[in-house]
Amino acid sequence: MNHIPEIVLYQPDIAQNVGSIIRMAVCFGLPVHLIEPMGFPFNEAKFKRAGMDYLDRAKLTRHKSWEHFLEAKPAQSRLVALTTKGSTLLPEFQFKAGDYLLFGRESAGLPEFVHTLCEGRVRIPMVKGERSINLAQSCAITCYQAQQQLNLLP
Repeated sequence: MNHIPEIVLYQPDIAQNVGSIIRMAVCFGLPVHLIEPMGFPFNEAKFKRAGMDYLDRAKLTRHKSWEHFLEAKPAQSRLVALTTKGSTLLPEFQFKAGDYLLFGRESAGLPEFVHTLCEGRVRIPMVKGERSINLAQSCAITCYQAQQQLNLLP
């Protein structure tokens, strides 16, 4: 089993967020999985604007659907949903080697049927009454926390 966390983006809506996440993932040495359909055409020019020249060094896997992703994911790897509906706060969650960190769509989050398949539902603490943190920022906060906890920071 892979010891590093892997980033999973469920049907992302905004190319610039995906580009920023890819850039961050390259800097941390983390793989990224993109689950289609996405809310934009997969176009290198859009990613280069946000991810600069990092795209060619990214460990990027595209999955045609949620079902295709599940078939490819190692059975022993946990799915950990990062969600505003999470029952566990990020600082309290215990990450494990090989976790798949799952982030939902910017417009709609994760559907309930996806939530039910996750072994963890984690929420980033924030000021009461605020809706959510930007997807790319949430991903960076979570990846840093997971790698720090697992003693895997580069």
